[in-house]
Amino acid sequence: MLLLNPTDLIRERYGSSVFNPEHLWNETLATLLSHRSVRAYLPNALPSLTLETLISAAQSAATSSNLQTWSVVAVQDPVRKNTLSQLAGNQAHIRQCPMFLVWLADLARLNYLATQQEMTTDGLDYLEMFVTAVIDTALAAQNATVAAESLGLGTVYIGGIRNQPEQVAETLQLPPQLFAVFGLCIGYPDQANLATVKPRLPQAAVLHHETYDLVQQEAAIAQYNEVMQHFYKSQQMNVTGDWVEHSLKRVATAQALGEREQLKEKLHRLGFPLL
Repeated sequence: MLLLNPTDLIRERYGSSVFNPEHLWNETLATLLSHRSVRAYLPNALPSLTLETLISAAQSAATSSNLQTWSVVAVQDPVRKNTLSQLAGNQAHIRQCPMFLVWLADLARLNYLATQQEMTTDGLDYLEMFVTAVIDTALAAQNATVAAESLGLGTVYIGGIRNQPEQVAETLQLPPQLFAVFGLCIGYPDQANLATVKPRLPQAAVLHHETYDLVQQEAAIAQYNEVMQHFYKSQQMNVTGDWVEHSLKRVATAQALGEREQLKEKLHRLGFPLL
């Protein structure tokens, strides 16, 4: 962990010292606020039982009605990691990290159990259950991520795993009603190529009291544009414009979604009616 002082961590997270929660501070908060995406890993193997410990943390996350509608595939085989890397946009860190976890929204397990019990599963066909499974998956994965980082490991989520979900399903031999929500690289960070903590929006842009107020965000977003332009420059990132322009380009067209604009149709083919 690089920064333990709460003032330093808050400054890193927001680009300024907006408050000092020293009287509330602990190691868990330090781990959370120190999070950064790691895209360069050492070749070191993970200690014995690391995976099992991370999964136990994941299974300690909240889950709707205790349905536990998620699963995970741990991938260490170099050939399979390379295939997944290509499917996710040729991201080198997938090949480089010692452990790549593919997190799955899983309705197949309940369907399988219902078949064994000769019961119906009409409810699984509805969008609500797919959303439930995706939420369960995200909660579990974030628990595992925090656990990994508390052990000195680095992580980065791979949303590109959704680029070609049918090919990912084939690579992992997934039966119907399973969907790879994202991947997660895990390994020891290469300290020589360690990313800086990326500032987030001011709390005034995301925290509302009693009711939601869209207009109140304007000043906070303007401030954030300045923070991010400084960040882009300091990190020598080739980003055109400010954060608003960068973000709006990401949603300006269907094609900007990067091979995911037909996700609904692909989900139908993976066994999710989404009624």
